[in-house]
Amino acid sequence: MGLVSGMVAGLLLGVALMAAWSRMMRRRTTKRVAKAADIKILGSLSRDDLKKLCGDNFPEWVSFQQFEQVKWLNKHLSKLWPFIAQAATLVVKESVEPLLDDYRPPGIKSLKFSRFFLGNVPPKIEGIRIQNLQPGQIIMDIDFRWGGDPSIILAVDSIFASLPIQLKDLQVFTVVRTIFQLSEEVPCISAVVVALLAEPKPKIQYTLKAVGGSLTAIPGLSDMIDDTVNSIVTDMLQWPHRIVVPLGVNVDTSEMELKPQGRLAVTVVKATCLVNMEMIGKSDPYVVLYIRPMLKVKTKVVDHNLNPEWNETFHLIVEDKETQEVIFEIYDEDTLQQDKKMGVAKLAVNSLEPENPTEITLNVLQSLDSLKVKDNKGRGTLHLKVVYHPLTREEQVQAMEMEKKAMEERKRLKEAGLIGGTMDALGGAASLVGSGVVGGVGLVGSGIGAVGSGLGKAGKFMGRTVTESFSMHRKRDQQQVMSRSRSQTT
Repeated sequence: MGLVSGMVAGLLLGVALMAAWSRMMRRRTTKRVAKAADIKILGSLSRDDLKKLCGDNFPEWVSFQQFEQVKWLNKHLSKLWPFIAQAATLVVKESVEPLLDDYRPPGIKSLKFSRFFLGNVPPKIEGIRIQNLQPGQIIMDIDFRWGGDPSIILAVDSIFASLPIQLKDLQVFTVVRTIFQLSEEVPCISAVVVALLAEPKPKIQYTLKAVGGSLTAIPGLSDMIDDTVNSIVTDMLQWPHRIVVPLGVNVDTSEMELKPQGRLAVTVVKATCLVNMEMIGKSDPYVVLYIRPMLKVKTKVVDHNLNPEWNETFHLIVEDKETQEVIFEIYDEDTLQQDKKMGVAKLAVNSLEPENPTEITLNVLQSLDSLKVKDNKGRGTLHLKVVYHPLTREEQVQAMEMEKKAMEERKRLKEAGLIGGTMDALGGAASLVGSGVVGGVGLVGSGIGAVGSGLGKAGKFMGRTVTESFSMHRKRDQQQVMSRSRSQTT
């Protein structure tokens, strides 16, 4: 009896174990099929879909497999960073301080570094993509992330007060494009181009803290510094603008520098239903428009009117039709304090057909940065007439020459005290609109950029050192060959 019951119990236990094992395997198979389906869906997501799921700060290699992970490079970068930070601190400070003076906003008399150190936390490279889009060039896109611990203090001197401002919690998210121009001579690279890709848009985040005071001592200081940083990045580094560094002596970099592509005739006709910014009476609106922040122009002021009409035409130079935009900022003029921004709008140049006059109506927004939009209320409309004209080779040369004159005129006006900085918007005769060209060919292309000049000197020194060393070796080898041939002859 005991034997039979034991056999039955063992049989039932075996069947139960087999059933449990089979059920577990079916569940694992079901989960694997579900995960495979999820992975397939994730693999088909576009950049916009990933932004909705993960936000803007996802690594490039997540959505684009051509970005290769470079963990080995980050290990070496962490070891080299103390030396890089120390060397770069001096270069960046000397290069950026003149730009802060050029780009400082109205109301700020001086903007300098009282302390600048890049810190001990190295940046991280999430991925690298290599492309060969043109013969003789290698394009390297670097997914660059940096949540550093720099010690940066700005000495701000305004018409209201003088205050040291500390930049804390600095974070940088961008894709750096580096183009190597190949050469048949050692070191096989004649020049390097550095720029920040416009898409995804470079993000520089930080927190401002007043040292020994309050930010409210200078009204609108936080927005002023934000605009200054964004203007420097957009005008100097964001594609199509770039820094060209020659590596050698007498290197021709004209083909790599930025050149004007077209001229945009913009007629600011009128605005309707603007939001009133005054407690008593109505606002006095005017429009500031630009493609490059360094070369802003503005309309006349229309007093006490929320439906102003300007009918003024401006000519702006376009350097890259596919990526550049025209920015329109509407301000309320105030004689006692800083002018208040009433709204902003933008126009993509790639939406325009050549030689086709177009009437355009733009909605006025609170801000182009979605994070700064507090409400979705309408802020009026801006009415324009626009014509895009592609430049010929001769017109490109003329545009570059006139741009140089425009930059020289702005510097002269700044030195004379007629404008606070070279980035101030110009209107009337001072805007040089009558000459037919207002715009930018790129600070490097016109030979002005402080950063580009500093790096260019370093590049020329490196190239000269390398080429001279190889030329010395070559001469020495030739002398040895000649001496041997003479000895054999004798």
